[in-house]
Amino acid sequence: MNEPDVPSYRSSTPQGSSAEECPFCRIPAHAMVAASEHGIALLDAFPITPGHTLVVPRIHVASLFELPPGVQSDLWRLVSRVRSVMAEDPRLDGFTVGVNDGIAAGQTVPHAHIHVVPRRTGDVPDPRGGVRWVVPDRAAYWER
Repeated sequence: MNEPDVPSYRSSTPQGSSAEECPFCRIPAHAMVAASEHGIALLDAFPITPGHTLVVPRIHVASLFELPPGVQSDLWRLVSRVRSVMAEDPRLDGFTVGVNDGIAAGQTVPHAHIHVVPRRTGDVPDPRGGVRWVVPDRAAYWER
């Protein structure tokens, strides 16, 4: 992915968080792996797997669902672009794409973002259940 020509970062401040303190509101252009009108993509600082990428809206909101539908659509198109580029790597066998929306869901940065996690066969002993493993007791539904 080429370094984007990124317009000035816009932000609004939802209650309970500060754009001035937000790590996603201070991303330098050289750290971005892709961009769109309403979003940026960058490598996760604490990756689950190599290539783990975050798609982040340019506007500072805590929840993806606070964004207007057009902005959400733009972010999902950016997710698709990021995934398409990753899919060119023959070592990758799948992708986990997800959103942690709220503290109870595991969100640690109060700025909406979408995880794009490249997966490889054997990166976990048994990948069945995927995102169901966020609640381990409910994950292995096929064993019930």
